[in-house]
Amino acid sequence: MPWMPHRLRDAEVWAKVDAAGALIKDADGRVEIVYKPADGAKVYRAGARNLTATSGTPLDFEAGERAPEKVDAKATTAPGTKAAVGKVSSTKSGAIPAAPENAIHVWTDGACTGNPGPAGLGVVIIDGPDQRELSEYLGEGTNNIAELMAIYRGLEEVKDRTRPVFVYSDSAYSIGVVSKNWKAKANTELVGKLRAIAKQFESLTFVKVAGHAGVALNERVDELARNAVSRRR
Repeated sequence: MPWMPHRLRDAEVWAKVDAAGALIKDADGRVEIVYKPADGAKVYRAGARNLTATSGTPLDFEAGERAPEKVDAKATTAPGTKAAVGKVSSTKSGAIPAAPENAIHVWTDGACTGNPGPAGLGVVIIDGPDQRELSEYLGEGTNNIAELMAIYRGLEEVKDRTRPVFVYSDSAYSIGVVSKNWKAKANTELVGKLRAIAKQFESLTFVKVAGHAGVALNERVDELARNAVSRRR
């Protein structure tokens, strides 16, 4: 089957299409994509609703293996990435640390149309068998503001701050200014609030995940953020 160029948020990707040029969707409305139109390229999946066709001609090539559909933070071990008690830490990009059984998992994402433009956030909080979702419209803002606000709102919703908390975000900027002492040249008030609330947690670990790479919960918070923008509420 051929592949056609598309845009996925800020990335140029190639999506699998049929002979008529229509996206080939699975039962969940997802489409196979690659980031490089070459034999052996790793195959990811993305929601068809998030893809926008761009100009170009179809190409035929043999893509490689499929990327993992989702990440199990409890099953994947990355030695040395556990947060120290009373400190904020972060993992290396792509490293998913093993989490204690009593950990709370906070998945976050922000969305913005126009940058600046209408912005929204999405959050999924998993505490054992319980799962809660937030989808909130922020008004006019930037993508970075939306990403930071998603983390802030997620942490705000965690009431027991003595337990280990793992925050997942595809924003290297947000993780950097909160946990790596990156200097914030903009959004300084919001960054200050986020750093302050982060210090209230005894064990807080930030995990950088790949955006639009088929990680189920990352895709879900992206959907929640975009839904907030489209609903404007």
